[in-house]
Amino acid sequence: MTMLCRKQVAVAVSVVLLSSAPAPAGVLANVATETTQVLNYAQLLAQYIRQGEQLTQAILQLREMVRNGKALPSQVFGSVMGDLNQLAAIVQGGRALAYSMANLDGEFRSRFPGYGYTAGAYYRDYRVWSQTTLDTTLSTLRAAGLQSQQLQSEQSVLAALRAMATSADGRMQAIEVGNQISEQTVEQLMKLRQLMLADLQSKQAFQAAQIQNEARGRAATEQFFNYVAPARDGQTFSGGSR
Repeated sequence: MTMLCRKQVAVAVSVVLLSSAPAPAGVLANVATETTQVLNYAQLLAQYIRQGEQLTQAILQLREMVRNGKALPSQVFGSVMGDLNQLAAIVQGGRALAYSMANLDGEFRSRFPGYGYTAGAYYRDYRVWSQTTLDTTLSTLRAAGLQSQQLQSEQSVLAALRAMATSADGRMQAIEVGNQISEQTVEQLMKLRQLMLADLQSKQAFQAAQIQNEARGRAATEQFFNYVAPARDGQTFSGGSR
């Protein structure tokens, strides 16, 4: 009960006392005592009501704290490392030059040695260049196909995250959903970078084959024009006498 309620009770009691007929002094004393008791009871009741309201607020705050601290029963995270390892392995088929090869530098220098000429080795080397380019292109397409297949599982993960986002109850669950979405964003960026690496390796293998073919042709031309016949020893050969 508020202060206004206590004032209303006091006013009501006073009106009743004033409007009543005159009474003996003893009766008036008893009425005053009862009025004081009523006011005390009213004040005590107001304190109980105030304490009840405070307890209600404390219970509501505790309930809100429990709701905000409640974690999700399960969380969804993608298998990014497994997907990345699978993509790194699939781009190493045949004679492909892959970004994930441990000895990429040595393999590149072995197949594309640069400017130089080796007699009788052109067709054999050209076979290596063309096969490297084709296998690298094929590996890149396989990587793109594998990522296309992985999109199906990623759609199910996103569907689960959408369901969690719409049914999140409390601050903690909302934060956990946000963390999962952030993790999925990082995974997608990593896969995008890997696909860009696969595309880059295909383009660079083709470019290397073109440059190596041109360099070998220029080296052969230089060898031809700089060719010096061996010195003659002065001996001649003639047909036998008849």
